[in-house]
Amino acid sequence: MGAAKFLRGLVRRIDPARLTVIVNTGDDEEFYGLHVSPDLDTITYTLAGVVNRAQGWGLEGESFNALAALARFYGKPWFGLGDRDLATHLYRSKRMREGAALDAITASLARAFGVKSTILPMSNDRVRTFVKLRGRAAIPFQEYFVRGRARGAVERIELRGIDRARPAPGVLAALGSSDAVILAPSNPFVSLGPILGLKGLREALCRNRDRVAAISPIIGGRPVKGPADKMLRGLGLEVSALGVARLYRDIVGTFVIDHADRALAPKVAALGIRAITTDTIMSTPVRAAHLAGVVLRALGL
Repeated sequence: MGAAKFLRGLVRRIDPARLTVIVNTGDDEEFYGLHVSPDLDTITYTLAGVVNRAQGWGLEGESFNALAALARFYGKPWFGLGDRDLATHLYRSKRMREGAALDAITASLARAFGVKSTILPMSNDRVRTFVKLRGRAAIPFQEYFVRGRARGAVERIELRGIDRARPAPGVLAALGSSDAVILAPSNPFVSLGPILGLKGLREALCRNRDRVAAISPIIGGRPVKGPADKMLRGLGLEVSALGVARLYRDIVGTFVIDHADRALAPKVAALGIRAITTDTIMSTPVRAAHLAGVVLRALGL
């Protein structure tokens, strides 16, 4: 997860208490009667320093005995829920049944894990990301990405419920009062797309475009991880850092690309966006911190 890797570096450069993270909930799903928020959990575990770094999700040193036992009743599992990770989902689900809003539950989880930063779900309202593949009906994102391993030609991304959803309390205020806004190197359609699709989000970023930066998730025509290239191609867009820059041209004043794409910098600049070239591969926390430093300096911080 590009956002989690970037945050690992960012909190080495700034006081974590100054950081607010707005997190996608479009790929939330229900498993075994539990509400699972994969992105919220990954961000929480990362900022708490307990995430499984090798796989990029779940808790370090996790076991999966409960999941194996559930297979007896539900069949072979396709989504990994660890034994200790289940505690998070049980707590969230119980609080939701009691009527608590997702932002309040998320804040409680962050406190329980000792996270100093503010973590906000993008909305308390239900938004679900569906992927339409050629020759098939649209399926929920987790079924496409995890169960189907991102196979198939993407024709359309559907954000069901986005027209009715409102930003969670604090989201618009954070965008309006922050020293800077950074769009992490994440999939522009299924990670950032649901957030940007909420009413008032793009308008808030447009008003503050000069202090908004984005990092390209595409390097040398390919994503570091994930299906962003398949989605760009399927939607008829250029599979490149420039293709991503075009998606953000109205909301981003600074766009960070990898050295491998330095030849694209003039074309990014032609969009009216300042192009910054650096090493964007975050293979270690030190490299992630270097990238964070570059972005902060570009924003005058």
